[in-house]
Amino acid sequence: MSPLELAVAAGSTTELDAWLERVEKRTARIGVIGMGYVGLPLALLLSEERFRVTGFDIDAEKVTQLNRGESYIRHIEGDHLAMAHQAGFRATTDYAEIAAMDAVLICVPTPLHADHTPDMRAVVHTIESIAPHLLPGQLVILESTTYPGTTEELIVPAINRAGQARGVQVLAPLPASAGVDDARLLDGVMVAFSPEREDPGNMVVPRREVPKVIGGYDARATAAACALYSCIFRSTVPVSSPATAEMTKLLENIYRCVNIALVNEIKLVCEGMGLDVWEVIDAASTKPFGFQPFYPGPGVGGHCIPVDPFYLSWKARQHGHATRFIELAGEVNESMPAHVVQTTSRALKQRGCSLMGARALILGLAYKADVDDLRESPALRIIDLLEQAGARVHYNDPYFPQVGRGRKYDLQMHSTPLSDLGKFDCVLIVTDHSVYNYEQIVDEAKLVIDTRNATRGRRSPKIVRC
Repeated sequence: MSPLELAVAAGSTTELDAWLERVEKRTARIGVIGMGYVGLPLALLLSEERFRVTGFDIDAEKVTQLNRGESYIRHIEGDHLAMAHQAGFRATTDYAEIAAMDAVLICVPTPLHADHTPDMRAVVHTIESIAPHLLPGQLVILESTTYPGTTEELIVPAINRAGQARGVQVLAPLPASAGVDDARLLDGVMVAFSPEREDPGNMVVPRREVPKVIGGYDARATAAACALYSCIFRSTVPVSSPATAEMTKLLENIYRCVNIALVNEIKLVCEGMGLDVWEVIDAASTKPFGFQPFYPGPGVGGHCIPVDPFYLSWKARQHGHATRFIELAGEVNESMPAHVVQTTSRALKQRGCSLMGARALILGLAYKADVDDLRESPALRIIDLLEQAGARVHYNDPYFPQVGRGRKYDLQMHSTPLSDLGKFDCVLIVTDHSVYNYEQIVDEAKLVIDTRNATRGRRSPKIVRC
C-alpha cells in the first residue's frame, strides 16, 4: 500500500494528507540542491512528472547555463532541459527560495580530504544555508553518499539549531507504533536519507527502474519520501532508519571496491606467472553459480568506489572497529596507477628507451568509458606519476577538448589529435571509449600499454597488457 493509500485508509485529516495530495496532483514544489551528475538528472526526472522544480547551485555559471537551456553534462541534451523548462524548471543561487519548497533534495559532493577522512564541507554549507529558510511540513532528503549516522548526527541537529528561534525543528522520532496519521506528524521538518544510485553512461538500465532505498528519521518522513520517489521510480525500498540507508549505499560500493581490488591482485599474480587474466576471468565466468565477473584496470574512479571504503573505515574507528579488509582493498586500487607507470617504464626499457624524456599519450581522461566525468579518474594520477618520472605527457579524450584546474589536478592541457600516433614513444589506453579505433591505434603506435583489454583479440609485439 502506498503512503497516500495508507493515510487515506486510516481516515486521517492531518497535514500529511494535504502534503501527500500535493505530491499526487503534482502541485508540490521540489527543490534540488546541487546541479551536477546526480542532482540535474534527478531534477529532470521530477520535471518529466510535471513537478515544478527549482535547481539550486552555488555555481552562478551553471545556473546561467541551465536557465538558458544549455546542458554541461554530455548525456543530458538541450531537449531535456527545454521540456523541463516547459514544466516550470528553473535554477537559482538564492537559498531564500527554499521557503517556497515542499521538498528539498540535497545532492552535493562528499569527497575525501588528503588524509582519507570525510570532507563534509559541502553538506555542512548546504544545511547551514537552507536551515534558516526551512518551515514546518517541509521534507528534506539527503542523497549524497556519506557515513552511517550523518543524517541523525549532522543534518537533524543543524536544522534544530537554526530553527530554535523560529520554533522550527525536527521532531524526535515517533514510536514504531505510530502511523502516518499521527496528529503531530507535520509539526516539524521531515528528514530522510535516500542514496543516489547513479551510473553515468549506463544506457541499459533506465534510471526509473533502479529501486530507491529510503530511510526516514521517523514514520512521517519515510511516508512522505516514499510518496515523492514513487512518482519517478518504479519501486521504493523503505528501511528502518537513515543510518540503515546510509550503510546500504556504502555496502553496495564497497562490495564493488573489494572485488575490483581482488581481481587487480589476481591480475598482478597472473602477470608474474605469464598468464592472461582476461582469459582466466572469461573461463571462470562460464560457471552458472557462485561467481560474478569483475575486471581489472588502471585504478578506480568516480565519486563512489574510491571514496566510500574510507568513509566507512573512518566511522568504524569511532566505534572501535578496524576495517582492515576494506582499507586494504582501497589501498590495492589506489596502487594501480603506479603499476601502470612501472609497466610502461619496463616496456620502454625493453625497447631501448627511457621514461625520462619519453613522449607519452594518454588515451582517455574520464574515469570510465563514454562519460564526461573526471572525478577521481586514475588517468589523472597516471599523468602525475609519468610527469614526475620525466615523461612528456599528452592526452586525447573526445569528451574533454581541454582540461584546466580541478579539485585534485591542474593540467592546463588540450586534447591532442590522433593524426600522428607514431610520434609518441608510448600510447596508454587508460579509458576505453567506444569511439576509439583500436585496430588503427595498434597499427600506428610504436608501443601500446593496454590497461582495459581494449585490444582484445589482437596479437602484436607492440601491445603490452597491463
